[in-house]
Amino acid sequence: MYTITASEGPAKAARLTTPHGIIETPVFMNVGTQAAIKGGVSAVDLLSLKCRVELSNTYHLHVRPGDELIRELGGLHKFMAWDGPILTDSGGFQIFSLSGLRKISEEGVLFASHVDGKRIFMGPEESAQIQSNLGSDIAMAFDECIPAKAGREYVLPSVDRTTRWLLRCMEKLEKLRNKPETLNPGQVLFGINQGGLFRGIRSDHAKRISELELPGYAIGGLAVGESHEEMYDIIETVIPHLPADKPTYLMGVGTPANIIEGVYRGIDFFDCVMPARNGRHGHVYTWEGKMNLLNKKYEKDSRPIEEGCGCPACGKFTRAYLRHLFKAGEMLALRLCVMHNLFFYNSLMEEIRRSIINKTFTSLRLRVLEAYNV
Repeated sequence: MYTITASEGPAKAARLTTPHGIIETPVFMNVGTQAAIKGGVSAVDLLSLKCRVELSNTYHLHVRPGDELIRELGGLHKFMAWDGPILTDSGGFQIFSLSGLRKISEEGVLFASHVDGKRIFMGPEESAQIQSNLGSDIAMAFDECIPAKAGREYVLPSVDRTTRWLLRCMEKLEKLRNKPETLNPGQVLFGINQGGLFRGIRSDHAKRISELELPGYAIGGLAVGESHEEMYDIIETVIPHLPADKPTYLMGVGTPANIIEGVYRGIDFFDCVMPARNGRHGHVYTWEGKMNLLNKKYEKDSRPIEEGCGCPACGKFTRAYLRHLFKAGEMLALRLCVMHNLFFYNSLMEEIRRSIINKTFTSLRLRVLEAYNV
């Protein structure tokens, strides 16, 4: 069940009920692609970092350790010791990111495993089965993530095929939900809007999949090479054609500015590897903007990353110490900075929700955009 509790223009605060808890939106999903956050952060850590939803990847967990093994061990929640909601991506992004290792047909996609080259076939039914084995709360439809600059002659048939794949995903998951051995019969399916940078194709596809009355909808194929202006234009094109009473998910996005602008245009869910990836390289996020802790000016800086921050890094350690850890090649540096960035992102979402309820979102938006020089 999805309920909008407050709004300020298109920006909305809402609640989505799942088998593993209520998700308050707007929300940033912390990305644990292979059932772990890169940088030495565990699911237990996520509890202290204000994480509301964890995201894992269907393709990667199918390759290693195997979704059937995870199912045998009790499902992904038990496997990674996370009791909260989980969303699993479908493997569709890997059609884009592993474009040199796959071949697309009407039936699905034949991958050459990025690990050992082993051939792996994944279609809508296989993706649905894997996600059912994992037992996630939200499963994503199998789609093709299209390169941003793809031409109309490529995009049109790809979007049509993605629609046919969505129908096959729906049919397969419905059958799986009715089996007594299914781990999570309350698992729901989100459809994905595609269409590259073509407004007409995007809006037509949004209308088509909206007719299917799915529990939620995502906008895919963005943050894959287009400008921020193009991204925002597509969001504004698509949102009016998706059901207003269903959650919306902007896949693979992004920076604090991208998130605040997405919320401004009506988005509920976000995910991105950026906070963890940047944290592993000493780039940390604050309410004053992004910092590079490797800069020499922090060599003797005895302040925390951000005054008043409640994360494990800021509570005990200084900028000078964290810089030293990076220079010394200590893994602790990665862990602490990833934890800070996730805490910041999750706190940002908390503040966004509060501001929508209190009708102060407009001023918060301006503050974030100014801090990140947008």
